[in-house]
Amino acid sequence: MWYITVSMAKSTVRKTRKKRTTNRSSKVASVRSKKPFRTYEQAMAYLRGKTDYEQERHLRYNVDTFNLKRMQKLLTLLGNPHKKIDTVHIAGTKGKGSTATMLARMLEANGYNVGLYTSPHVVHLHERIVVNSKQITRSQMLGLLNRVYAPVEKLSANSGGPTFFEILTAVAFMHFADVGIDIAVIETGLGGRLDSTNVIKPRVVGITSLSIDHHQQLGETIDKIAMEKAGVMKRGVPVVTVQQDPAAMRVLKSQAASVKAPLSVTGDDIDFSHRFETSAKDGPHNRICLTTATSKFEHLRVPLHGIHQAINCGLALAMLDKLKVSGFEIDSEKAMKGLSSVKLAGRMEMICEDPRIMIDGAHNAASIRALVYATGQNIPYDSMVVIFGCNRDKDVEGMLRELRYGADKVVFTRSSSAKAMSPDDLAEMYSAISGKMCQTALNLGEALRLAQSAIGKEDLICITGSFYLIGQAKMRFKKI
Repeated sequence: MWYITVSMAKSTVRKTRKKRTTNRSSKVASVRSKKPFRTYEQAMAYLRGKTDYEQERHLRYNVDTFNLKRMQKLLTLLGNPHKKIDTVHIAGTKGKGSTATMLARMLEANGYNVGLYTSPHVVHLHERIVVNSKQITRSQMLGLLNRVYAPVEKLSANSGGPTFFEILTAVAFMHFADVGIDIAVIETGLGGRLDSTNVIKPRVVGITSLSIDHHQQLGETIDKIAMEKAGVMKRGVPVVTVQQDPAAMRVLKSQAASVKAPLSVTGDDIDFSHRFETSAKDGPHNRICLTTATSKFEHLRVPLHGIHQAINCGLALAMLDKLKVSGFEIDSEKAMKGLSSVKLAGRMEMICEDPRIMIDGAHNAASIRALVYATGQNIPYDSMVVIFGCNRDKDVEGMLRELRYGADKVVFTRSSSAKAMSPDDLAEMYSAISGKMCQTALNLGEALRLAQSAIGKEDLICITGSFYLIGQAKMRFKKI
């Protein structure tokens, strides 16, 4: 049945695309017929040549930089693929990728064809666009970038043109429409209100834990950040969130009321609880219970470590329940089976056993705090050496304050990001905050040598602070 669905979807897309082409200028048709990119490498070079705000040193967050009208024009030229698919939308500060992945796996286990769009990636760009747990292929990416080229160039002739993230988001929507998915789980990039993904009308919106992050762009206070994230709410579309800082919750409730979006909160009007336990079979882990009028999940084992992941799991279950209410056929046993299969790169991931080296993409103060706590609960060690690097647009002081509570020794280094902060500056700030000694390294290789010289058999090395840094680490040990 799935192959029939995909075939029909592809046939429809081909017919639609042919019709659009005949209505364009002969110049655009000529460009498309010649296929501007003959190789995958050429196509990726074109994509990477576009403005990438993830790499921008000084980024202004406003309607000039982040412009939904530009995204909407691009999608119109592509036949509005985002309107051909059902979606759910997930915003928040931390836990978006984890929540999205858990929800996607539960939907897959129920027999649905599920698209998943997340960011950033740990190692490879293709991690961001996934269908039924399989990343987009090189040939699919090449074909889609060939199709998107003419519309992008047309818009670029009249303005600054679509950005890297806008093009990639459009490619994801096109891919999902091409393969005939039943539903796509879409994670926002930066913010929410002006994010490129905020062109969809989802079945349900999820908002994960909110905290200070990207404060230079989104605001210095939790209520300003909450306002940006709440911008993904749509009129009449149910919203599910977790317990938040009171100031953030006031903003979410106000925005939900203004667009008449029913708002539910796990642990408040949705019965939710979690507990930590350990057993011979499962080791240290968290279990959760969640009950609504239509679903009941009892003593469910959370597949990822940490109380923060238990909260994320509760949000994913609550969103699944909203889809069930809207007409999706959901079997709880199948959902639990899908959930148990979840493994997520870069979240307390052990990439080497001798010596023990763990990576985690914690990149704000709240995430560092959660990492320190979860590591202490779940991983036995005598002492922990942290290799840390982060970008200068983060809440660096807040991250370093949390780091001092869990790290027995710290080696500061620089990631591959253009926005990476100097190891010397990090060390100076850390010493002033903690009064502790630390070391610096020019690169990850040197940092690893320093860390390994300071550990014993029962010690742990943790690499964190930046997805760029943990991506470098994973690639390094994958090659080894």
